[in-house]
Amino acid sequence: MKHVLTALSLTTVFSPTGNVCAGEAVFVSGTKSKMLTETGAGEGPAWNSRKGLLMSGDGNINLYGLDGKLSVFRKGAGTNGLLFDRQGRLLACEPRFRRVTRTDLDGTVTLLTDNYQGKRYNQPNDVTVDSQGRIYFSDPKYGSRTEMQLLDERGCKVEGVYRIDPDGLVTRMITHEVDRPNGVLVSFEDRFLYVADNNNDKVGGARKLWRFDLRKDGTVDIKKKTLIYDWGSGRGPDGMVQDQQGRLYVAGGLNKPNLPYETADQNKGGIYVFSTAGKLIEFVPIPRDEVTNCTFGGDDLRTLYITAGGTLWSIRATTPGRLP
Repeated sequence: MKHVLTALSLTTVFSPTGNVCAGEAVFVSGTKSKMLTETGAGEGPAWNSRKGLLMSGDGNINLYGLDGKLSVFRKGAGTNGLLFDRQGRLLACEPRFRRVTRTDLDGTVTLLTDNYQGKRYNQPNDVTVDSQGRIYFSDPKYGSRTEMQLLDERGCKVEGVYRIDPDGLVTRMITHEVDRPNGVLVSFEDRFLYVADNNNDKVGGARKLWRFDLRKDGTVDIKKKTLIYDWGSGRGPDGMVQDQQGRLYVAGGLNKPNLPYETADQNKGGIYVFSTAGKLIEFVPIPRDEVTNCTFGGDDLRTLYITAGGTLWSIRATTPGRLP
């Protein structure tokens, strides 16, 4: 894997709509996004202050170390979404093995769940946690649907969102309330659950970001479902993260059309930043498809790391990120 020592600079941050809301700047004035590596960064960036940035890519979990070097952290892991919990343990969605795992501080890998009521998951994709240590993960199905086992009471195939309680109990929280759940995020004070609805291999499929009210018991109020943004006929939202002011940073969009499923006439590929009120306030263009995920890191948690088409990018923010 090749490490790029010379960063590739782009244009400064701009708004895709031309209307950036007034208020505090989201990114450092004059800052530019820059490429850090050309390989190894497919998905799931997760920051660890002692190691650096872990990423899913090339079938492995890769490490972009504190020294700026890229290496393989766990070969053949088959992961997508990654996240360190408050105890410093690595939570991982493993679509290749249709399961969710946790790697403890001593390196022990614990299986958290690989089935729901005896039926195998589709492709566990992204993971988030709340203040009570409850784990939430999405389970979409991209590509062939012949091996899907999860059905509802009517026999319809399910692409859902699930919660794992500290005692190991798994509950399905969302069944058909979104088209195809991808990125998930529990917000400040466990108030909301954000769900990226990204059915990007079907003409007319949903490409929307939803917000659900999250109750104290870890269930969602389906009736309080709010649309934050619609990417229309382009590529929809993927992974996301919040800063410490509650602003939401969402990977999404597309630079080149993927016809007939996805256009690229609007909502270009990059990071979409939304205010706490759910208004689009900023956009960072990333010239690689697909822009898949992002997280904060660095000593001050003000570096936004972005995975896109196997490459890793970064940009400096004015506000530290919020991590578990």
